[in-house]
Amino acid sequence: MKCFRALILILVGVTSLHADVTFDRIVKAGQEPQNWLTYSGNLNSQRYSLLDQITPANVKGLELQWVLQVRTLTGADKWEATPLVVDGVMYTTRPPNEVVALDAATGRIFWTYTHTPSQATRVCCGRVNRGLAIVGETLFLATLDARLIALDARTGRELWNIQPDGVAPELGYSFTSAPLVVKDKVLTGPAGGEYGIRGFIAAFDAKTGKEAWRFNTIPGPGEPGHETWTETTWQHGGAPIWLTGSYDPDLNLTYWGVGNPGPDWNGQDRPGDNLYSDSVVALDADTGKLKWHYQFTPHDEFDFDSVQIPVLADIRWQGAVRKVMLWANRNGLWYVLDRATGEFLSGKPLTQVNWMTGFDAKGRPNKILGPTVEGTRVYPNNQGATNWYSPSYSPSTGLFYVPCWMDTFSVYRKDPKGVEYREGQQFTGITPQLQIPSMVPRATNTRLPEEGYGAIQAVDPTTGERKWLFKMTDVTDSGVLTTATDLVFAGGREGYFYALDAKNGNLLWKAMVGGQVASGPITYAVGGRQYIAFNAGNAMFVYALHR
Repeated sequence: MKCFRALILILVGVTSLHADVTFDRIVKAGQEPQNWLTYSGNLNSQRYSLLDQITPANVKGLELQWVLQVRTLTGADKWEATPLVVDGVMYTTRPPNEVVALDAATGRIFWTYTHTPSQATRVCCGRVNRGLAIVGETLFLATLDARLIALDARTGRELWNIQPDGVAPELGYSFTSAPLVVKDKVLTGPAGGEYGIRGFIAAFDAKTGKEAWRFNTIPGPGEPGHETWTETTWQHGGAPIWLTGSYDPDLNLTYWGVGNPGPDWNGQDRPGDNLYSDSVVALDADTGKLKWHYQFTPHDEFDFDSVQIPVLADIRWQGAVRKVMLWANRNGLWYVLDRATGEFLSGKPLTQVNWMTGFDAKGRPNKILGPTVEGTRVYPNNQGATNWYSPSYSPSTGLFYVPCWMDTFSVYRKDPKGVEYREGQQFTGITPQLQIPSMVPRATNTRLPEEGYGAIQAVDPTTGERKWLFKMTDVTDSGVLTTATDLVFAGGREGYFYALDAKNGNLLWKAMVGGQVASGPITYAVGGRQYIAFNAGNAMFVYALHR
């Protein structure tokens, strides 16, 4: 079969594919906006593009150019990948672990590579892969059965295929995120917090796959933070990594969000803050040593994973330019942190929040609620005010754009017997009762006051104010893209893809694509023509202006 692929490559002239992506190019990705070189577009994860061909004045002229479909899709498969685009070639993943190289202007497929995950693989929330990383002429795929694979970007040929030490798919370890390239290393970490894994972030040599360093997101005996766990609870405490981090080349720090502690909803057997769950950690990119951390939800009992994307920006803060991190959190709040020191600068609600009542002087939340035997109604719901779907920051407007679930709640119940860890089985507690609009039956279109809705909202990091909010009829799993012409692109579960005015949130254009939008939209250019690409349902859609 591999020989047949090679013959096809020669016949269509694809052996000339060339993708020499130096790390310097990735650092300076903003200087080549025609490309999309990393998961979030650039290492600061702003998902902001300098391309300016599509504007508020002409966006209504967008037309569908081509569609790429999933070949097979089971009920457990979800297409949530963000593509890479390098000099006219697009690289993306189709679920569960198929890599596709194609012409970014026409959709013609050049080559495919398929990895079939082990039958022992256990995942909690769908057979998901969110994309690739590239450096040099090598692509990197992290797989559902917790392998890291290097591929030749020109041909799809496998270069190396490794399983990190101590990682076994039958125990619930899996990789779902796009890796992050930093210098000569590839960084990633495992999902699996619902199976009682012990999370980590690891760096691997890009040429050989050899592990260079590992940071355990649950500190072991003798490590700072271990005192926030009791007895053996740290061994199966979760704290997974299932979204891609960011990197500041000036500080040489890489930032990663850490997921929930285990068991998810029963915290009585793991008293303490449970570091570094529900935290952002800042690591030295060369050694993996912890420089600072901030914990968003200490002793989380609501499954408020803090794996969201760390967005890095330089903003004017109290009269001076400051290096900050913007963070829209699943727990219902959004934050401004100093990314050099981790200092808490601001925390504001994105939506209705009742589990806490503000912050102390150091930014620790004052938690007032937890699960009870009778049941506790908590805002936001278990899915969170936002989740894995990427926000965006626009240097043009100075605003932070966040996809949200507004005013939703869950009822949390505690099992008084506690939860016993069993190898390879879910380690969670009593599943909360989620309340979201699409799950509430109704005979008419009249909405109940407590139903909630999906929205894109724009907030001002310098003041904490909400500038505008664009409501949808259903919730959203779409990421957000902003451009230099002050456009916002996003979608929703109801099947629409939108272009909004970044300054005021006004709807400028929309298209019905027949499935929920569930990826981070990207923009790129080939031959001087700007394209917009996003996933919805079982397909990827690519739009451009009418010629």
